[in-house]
Amino acid sequence: MKQAEYQISLFDGDHKLTIDKPIRLIELFAGYGSQALALKYLGANFEHWKICEWAVKSIQAYKDLHFGDDNTDYSAAKTQDEVIDYLYSKGISANYNEPMTIDQIKRLGEEKQRVIYNNLIATHNLVSVCNCHASDLEISDTDKYTYIMTYSFPCQDLSLAGKGLGMEKGSGTRSGLLWEVERILDECNGNLPQILLMENVPEVIGTNNSEHFSQWVAKLDSLGYKSKWEILNAKDYSVPQNRARCFMVSWLGNYYYDFPTPIKLENRLKDVLETNVDEKYYLSDAMKKYIVSKDDKYRVSNGNLIVNRDIACSKTTREGCARADTSDYISPDLMPNENIANKNTLNYRIRKLTPKECGRLMGVRDKDIDIIAVNQSNPSQYHLYGDSIVVDVLMAIFGQML
Repeated sequence: MKQAEYQISLFDGDHKLTIDKPIRLIELFAGYGSQALALKYLGANFEHWKICEWAVKSIQAYKDLHFGDDNTDYSAAKTQDEVIDYLYSKGISANYNEPMTIDQIKRLGEEKQRVIYNNLIATHNLVSVCNCHASDLEISDTDKYTYIMTYSFPCQDLSLAGKGLGMEKGSGTRSGLLWEVERILDECNGNLPQILLMENVPEVIGTNNSEHFSQWVAKLDSLGYKSKWEILNAKDYSVPQNRARCFMVSWLGNYYYDFPTPIKLENRLKDVLETNVDEKYYLSDAMKKYIVSKDDKYRVSNGNLIVNRDIACSKTTREGCARADTSDYISPDLMPNENIANKNTLNYRIRKLTPKECGRLMGVRDKDIDIIAVNQSNPSQYHLYGDSIVVDVLMAIFGQML
């Protein structure tokens, strides 16, 4: 992959970019809220100001992680029809690709409809970025607050494992939702968030996307932002996972910013995994056989086998597979590419990581979103397949500002 060879708006200001006011965090494409987790673990003075997240499962995850104590029934004064109309107007999604129809929302049933409604209100969720406007962000009193807006837009059309549809403006691709962020910033009429943070796959600055990335940075320049980007790897920031991502920080004002320097990796995979795991985390034999039977279709050329290694490899995005940010994610790419067809493979018991293991590996303290296969006859041999925005890297990035 050829990366962008220069940073259009990179020049140093007179002062280090430092946050000395309370933070109001705006998370577009929020997911489960990894950026908020990073600020929380740093002990930053911040509040969840607004989020945009349309996927029902991610909405529930965000609520559980950040507003688990809020049991208010915000829907109590609403009729069922009013709740349905609200969910439809906001554009909630069940499949991460398109909004639900009103008939689909009706089929959820009243109890589920009210749960989703309450989750939206509790998390200050504007739902679909396509329906979000600058006025909804309620940016005011910028002399008293630092507004940080994050926008980790979809990577599916950028990833090497995807179809390479790209993020060109007007393309209509999922990755092209980046340009909804442009629209929102334009609507701010100068009353802009002081800091922007982007995270995406390295291919966002690769050969196929560099022209459009440069166009985006130029747009930020025109709005008064200075931007700096760099590919950082989780294994360089205390996480035993080989996961490279491109991060870009953009800011208003005469400041300079330096990305955090790598730190020595102290944790190893064997420090993460538990020896005794509850049976509820193991997958059924039927599901294990299904994964094995589908391997030829989804074979990975270099495999994903990890045997007695210290660093886990990262999950790849595969078209047609379930998504990695749901708790029921199953990927045929879990298994290594050697000896898949023979019955020896069935010696591996496949399970999800426990929440504690996820927390140790990636900073996701409360969700079991990844899968591991353990050799029953030799537990020290295992295959691990994980996906998460690495909270520890975000902590290092924010830590440079606090």
